[in-house]
Amino acid sequence: MLQKTVQYIMETARIPGFSSFEEVYHPYLLGKFGTWQGIELFRPPGNSLIVKIPGNNGHSLAISSHIDKINHFGENPPGQLPVSTDGDQITGQMDDAAGVGLCLALGEWMTGVRTCTLYILLTEMEEGMGLREHPHLMKNGGRDLYHGLGAERVSRFLIEQDMLPEAVITLDTTPLFKGEPGVALYTGHWEFTEKYPGPGERERTDRLKDMLMRIDPHMRPANNTNDYLTYGRELGSLNGGIPSVAIEPAIFPYHQKDERVYIRDIDRVLKTVQAFLESFKGLDA
Repeated sequence: MLQKTVQYIMETARIPGFSSFEEVYHPYLLGKFGTWQGIELFRPPGNSLIVKIPGNNGHSLAISSHIDKINHFGENPPGQLPVSTDGDQITGQMDDAAGVGLCLALGEWMTGVRTCTLYILLTEMEEGMGLREHPHLMKNGGRDLYHGLGAERVSRFLIEQDMLPEAVITLDTTPLFKGEPGVALYTGHWEFTEKYPGPGERERTDRLKDMLMRIDPHMRPANNTNDYLTYGRELGSLNGGIPSVAIEPAIFPYHQKDERVYIRDIDRVLKTVQAFLESFKGLDA
């Protein structure tokens, strides 16, 4: 499964789906989903996509990654972005090709396992760097766009359609290890969103953190900003508390060309989420 995950990360990294142009991804993603049996595909407003893989044990989870990339290539980007691997690291636009590849591999695997129901949330406009530094490279000069727009739209779509998972796990990349390998676990969205959790959300977040740390006790508890904050803000107080966390392999350099992730970190994230999805029987059990 790791080999397939690396393949999907590299395929995803080649696609010039920059912020506000995420529809460039859709033919590739829809082609993948077209080979999965018994799924449902949803299109919330904008360029995000949601896949539902029905399960059999009465529980539900969501995994998420953002499909937009920062445009580091200017007004005339190549039709395919550069990506390579030396067997130890993958080099290319890994933010968030790493998360998208993981979501695709895990989703494909879950179509054969079908334990809990799994929602795969693939979001537009997670990145804010383009809006700050080169809005002229975005649609309509970046007008009416903002960081976290995709996760916000996806969250509100899930609420409207009564498709709320019991927890959301975002798969993105972290700069915290500064070139060394490692995996971080973010669990405190309220430190950034200033939306303090109610008792149910806090207790379930702690329980989810403990479950994940038992699978990989070497993950580094930390915090940073990405879509997991938006899911926490929008969903955290619902259904007695829906925890939002993020599991993130190391990336270096960060928000630049030729970003690198370690394949060993990808394997750790893959095995952690795979084991969790296979065993999940609710947060109140």
